Amino acid sequence: MKTAIYAGSFDPVTYGHLDVLKSGAEIFDKVIIAVSRNIKKKGFLTVEERVELIKQAVSNIKNVEVASFDGLTVDFAKRNNAKFLLRGLRAVSDYEYEMQLSQTNQKLSPDIKTVFLITKPEYSFISSSTVREIYYNNGEISQFVPKCVEDYLKSKK
Repeated sequence: MKTAIYAGSFDPVTYGHLDVLKSGAEIFDKVIIAVSRNIKKKGFLTVEERVELIKQAVSNIKNVEVASFDGLTVDFAKRNNAKFLLRGLRAVSDYEYEMQLSQTNQKLSPDIKTVFLITKPEYSFISSSTVREIYYNNGEISQFVPKCVEDYLKSKK
């Protein structure tokens, strides 16, 4: 079974994230979307909120699981018998960071490969930070996030 880990903060999950995830789910037998607990970042949503919202957003994709983790992504991958890390690219500007991350992971764990998937053009400008900025300024976020995320954020105001 080919298992991939799609790790990130997903704070909040966007249509761009889900586009990459859906493509990955077509390629791999199982994809675990893994919300990282980054102690250096103060989250907009708690890790538990993000996990629950992602579960709702991906409930119709049968070969996707949702989890959270601490530590290195490659260690999480090993614990889950995953040989692939799934990463999304929105624009050329993402490539340099993602390449460095991939090369570092390759040094840490040579048996785990990184697979890059490019989002559809209509999602290339969407980022969680952009969604948060629009939300904080009372803008309309429905075109950027799944309905469950939109409803949840509206209920928090």
